[in-house]
Amino acid sequence: MSGLNGMTRSAIAAVVAGCLAATPAVAAEPKEKVIQVPGFADFLAVDGSSVWATNKGRVERWSRRGKQAEVAMAHPCGAMSIAFGSLWVADCDERTVVRIDPKTATKVATIATGIANPEGELNVATGAGSIWVASDAKGVVARIDPATNAVIASIPVDPGTFYLSFGFESLWAVSAAGRTLQKIDPATNSVVHRTTLGRAPGFLVAGEGGVWVQEQEDGTVARIDPATGDVSGRVKVDPSLKYGDIDAGGGKIWLRTTAGQTFVVIDPATLAIRARVGKATGSGALRYTDAGVWTSSHDVHTLSWWTKPAKIGK
Repeated sequence: MSGLNGMTRSAIAAVVAGCLAATPAVAAEPKEKVIQVPGFADFLAVDGSSVWATNKGRVERWSRRGKQAEVAMAHPCGAMSIAFGSLWVADCDERTVVRIDPKTATKVATIATGIANPEGELNVATGAGSIWVASDAKGVVARIDPATNAVIASIPVDPGTFYLSFGFESLWAVSAAGRTLQKIDPATNSVVHRTTLGRAPGFLVAGEGGVWVQEQEDGTVARIDPATGDVSGRVKVDPSLKYGDIDAGGGKIWLRTTAGQTFVVIDPATLAIRARVGKATGSGALRYTDAGVWTSSHDVHTLSWWTKPAKIGK
């Protein structure tokens, strides 16, 4: 018996089989391990197989087995860095950068820098043998020498500069108010290039061939060529990216979102979205590791460890 314009059942089966073979395989969802964290766990810094998280009145180190340590602070805020054998954390109440020994969970130094955004949307960056923090909303970035725990330079930048990332031998600084990305030469402590960005630019990361900036009100991520400083592409992710976080590693860009999903995986070469992972859990942070991804969800009081499937990591 024939049907469908005379095609035999075997011919139809052959066509269906060919279509299925041509369909790209869908990457498996990463496995999520949820850890309950009382308080308001937010910004993250990876410390080996554990992660440090800011919380109310403290920073805490967590592993997949539970809490490992904590250090009391007035108001830890913003994204942290681990460098020179220390954890570097901004304190928005004391307007300082605090240096912590992660092995003993004790404060080593408290450095009076000023804090550009006391509401906490900022970050401490490391590079060129220094620690960097946006220290004044009028437009100043402080450079700290870890050998002396002292501010050794105050760099004029655009007003409203809060967000920093170091990479490609430069410090990159975003002003949300001015909608600019500024390239800072650490050899001269000066801005050498400015790039116009979209609406409400926020956190950024330098890595995987570019500088990547959240344009929060546009729902896009902009890719900037580190050599020219020019925008080389954009990817539309969601209607809005308020708020969230961004990281780079393993040949991908990892974007913590607030609506739609927990995070998004972007191919840095093609700007294709390779995966949308997890359910929406409100705002939080994200940090990539070779073994998986850490996310925080302060609105539901959790940390999550996502074991990375091979296809997402490639």
